[in-house]
Amino acid sequence: MKIKGAIDQETRCEHYHAKNDRIAIKFYCCGDYFPCFKCHKQYGCGDEKVWPRKDFDQKAILCGNCQTELTINEYLGSSYRCPSCHAAFNPGCALHYHLYFEK
Repeated sequence: MKIKGAIDQETRCEHYHAKNDRIAIKFYCCGDYFPCFKCHKQYGCGDEKVWPRKDFDQKAILCGNCQTELTINEYLGSSYRCPSCHAAFNPGCALHYHLYFEK
């Protein structure tokens, strides 16, 4: 799967590259996967639409460790771990949820 802006196999990017930065997000506006909102702004469609709550059952999060696609609800309820491979996700990503998901 193509992750725009990723610099390694676990989906890290130039903006976020800590050990537990390992998800990519499918952006609602364009349907493409990016590691973060900054990569989307730099390489994406230029739109900034967030996922509406009614679509939180859609697969839109990719675990960079095992490549499992998660629904938004699965990701938000994951306690910062992939439910498939148990790799840790960065809890700091929660600070940016408003940029991706409707409140």
